Amino acid sequence: MADATAYRHFAAVYDELMREAPYERWADYLNRMTDTFGVTGRRVLDLGCGTGTLALLLAEKGWDVTGVDQSEDMLAVADEKISRADANVALIQQDLRALDLGAAYDVAVAFCDVLNYMASIEEVEDVIRRVHRHLSPGGLFLFDVHSVYKIDRVFRDASFCSGEDDIAYIWECFPGDEPHSVYHELSFFVREPSGLYRRFDETHYERTYPAETYLDALKRAGFTDVRVEADFQCGPPTDTSERLFFAAQK
Repeated sequence: MADATAYRHFAAVYDELMREAPYERWADYLNRMTDTFGVTGRRVLDLGCGTGTLALLLAEKGWDVTGVDQSEDMLAVADEKISRADANVALIQQDLRALDLGAAYDVAVAFCDVLNYMASIEEVEDVIRRVHRHLSPGGLFLFDVHSVYKIDRVFRDASFCSGEDDIAYIWECFPGDEPHSVYHELSFFVREPSGLYRRFDETHYERTYPAETYLDALKRAGFTDVRVEADFQCGPPTDTSERLFFAAQK
C-alpha cells in the first residue's frame, strides 16, 4: 500500500486532477448493486476516501457515511470540504490493512484503485478479511481495480501530461518489479501566489491480479455471493476490459 507520506503534496492538487473522475457513476453502481442484492441499510464505509468527494456525494444521496484513509493530508482536505458543506460524514485515519472500527456497516466501498495500492496479494486478503468483519449479515463489499490488461498494456511505458494555468503535471509509467505492477512517476508544477511555479515529485506503485485471484480471496474470506463486471457495464469482463468491478455479499 502507498505510504501515507506519498500523498503529502498530492493532497493539495488531488481534486483539481480528479475533476473528470466518474464519482456519479461510482454512486450509481453502489445504488444498482444494493438494489440487486437487496441491501436496505444506509450505513456505508468509504475506504480510501481521499479528499472526501465521493463521501460527500453519498451523504447528499442519503447515505450515513464513514470515510477511512491512511493519509492525514488527504483527510485534512476532506474535513475542510465536509465542514463547508455542513455534511454528516465521519472521518477516521487508519491503515486499511489494520482496519478496526468497532462497528458494523451495511456497505463498504473501495473505489478508484484502492486495492491496487496493496503491495501483495497477502495485503489484499488482509483488507478483504477485515472488511468482512465490519459488515453486517447480508452486507455488501464493492470495489474496483485495474485489470491485468490495463496494467500490462495500457500503462506500460506510457506518458501523460496536462497543463493548466495553475497546475501542470507530467506522468510517466514504468513496469514494476512484480507481475502486473507499475510505477507511476509524477512531476507536478503548481503556481504560487508570486506567479512562479513550485515543482514536486512523487512515485506511486500499483499492482493487480487476474479476476479469479480476487474472486478466490473474497470467497476464502467468507463472502457467499460474489460477482464481477467491467468498465461500469453490466456484463462480464473481456480481454480488453480496463477496470474490474467486484460485488460480494456477506
